[in-house]
Amino acid sequence: MIFESLDPPRAELTEMMAATTEFAANFLEGLPDAPASNLPSTTKPLDPPAEGPGEFADLLARFKEAAATAVETAGPGYLAYFPAGGLVASSIGEFLSSVVNRYTGVGSLAPDMVAMEDSVVQWLCREFGLPSTAGGLITTGGSLATLSAVVAARHDRLGELHGTGTVYVTEHTHLCVAKAARIAGLRADQLRVVPVTDDHRMDAEAAEELIAADRAAGREPFLLVGTAGSTSTGTVDPLEELAGIAERNGMWFHVDGAYGGGFQLTERGKAKLRGVERADSITIDPHKTMFLAYGTGVLLVRDQATLRAAHTVDASYLQDLQRDPWPPDYCDLGPELSREFRGLRMWLPLHLHGVGAFRRALDQKLDLAAVVHDGLTELSEVDVPVRPDLTVNVFRLRSGGDEENRRLLERINATERVFLSSTRLRGDYLLRLCVLSHRTEPQRVREALSIVRSLVR
Repeated sequence: MIFESLDPPRAELTEMMAATTEFAANFLEGLPDAPASNLPSTTKPLDPPAEGPGEFADLLARFKEAAATAVETAGPGYLAYFPAGGLVASSIGEFLSSVVNRYTGVGSLAPDMVAMEDSVVQWLCREFGLPSTAGGLITTGGSLATLSAVVAARHDRLGELHGTGTVYVTEHTHLCVAKAARIAGLRADQLRVVPVTDDHRMDAEAAEELIAADRAAGREPFLLVGTAGSTSTGTVDPLEELAGIAERNGMWFHVDGAYGGGFQLTERGKAKLRGVERADSITIDPHKTMFLAYGTGVLLVRDQATLRAAHTVDASYLQDLQRDPWPPDYCDLGPELSREFRGLRMWLPLHLHGVGAFRRALDQKLDLAAVVHDGLTELSEVDVPVRPDLTVNVFRLRSGGDEENRRLLERINATERVFLSSTRLRGDYLLRLCVLSHRTEPQRVREALSIVRSLVR
């Protein structure tokens, strides 16, 4: 099948779609038995595109080969970092969105589609207990959502002069906050690191003392960042206490729930995240705890007007566009003017499967994380220093140093049945196992524990 038209005839399009569907079905069917990692020894640069047309079957075959030489992040054995399952309904939604190619930077150009997207954002606002003034937008991930939150906080609490403003984080706060602060024009010394408690949470008392000392020294504390599920250990900061500190000091309270925020859909998660409903802004990554494909983040804010005030600009070439508060103009809520329709990747799976399916799947991941914790603590050869708040478990050999633990990680991953990652806690090298993919079932978790057990003994 070779054609020169940029829009293929119907027969060729049907053939291309049939081949694509066959690839997708075979890929999904093979995931349970696919190696958890299959990284190439070397990667060579590819040839540039040719002047003439290519053969779709050949190009699809080339893509299939490239996709096979990778860590299998879509599979049940991926237990590293924060797994993103790549829910099929979400991928179909993304394909349909790309085909119709609607512009959603300004609501009036595709109002009904923007209304679909906004309905998902408003649903999340209600799940988090935010007031009727709340709103937000779907982003490409937590990093972009955090940038918009930092810019809104800076604008709302400091105005145009922000040279003495200070942001409060811990050693476990995700690096995207420091990066967002830098992009937002803050210096490195304006990022203040609060000590953590013995269980790796922000020390609320130390935070209040540091804020008071900074204010006395002429600084302007304006942003306090709490973490709802740290990357290293999945630990949740004392959000209720931090919300109180922020309120007493007139600060913006941001909760990084990129990983843990999705557990708000469960009763256990809601209890762990108590206080998140008092936040001025919340980031969530549905490509983590809602099992969607990579590139799906959400920013929620307590008052959508604060986002609009911080991000709205205008130009003469936009004068023909109708600019109303609703459906929202997403170009006024974040940094992007060019923006695709992101709503269907969330709207379709939520309506297709029902919210209850997501609640049940998340509850199962919490159960499986407890199974992992119990299984690891039963091993006398292993030290398990943290009881998980959510679904991250960390461990290390009791008798081995960093090098022995690195080798253990390599041996575990070399089985190609599971793929784990590592982190450091108080200087110690730790193996890290996170159960999060919707495809990771109890059998694979038992197999992971069996692999660890056999290799540490």
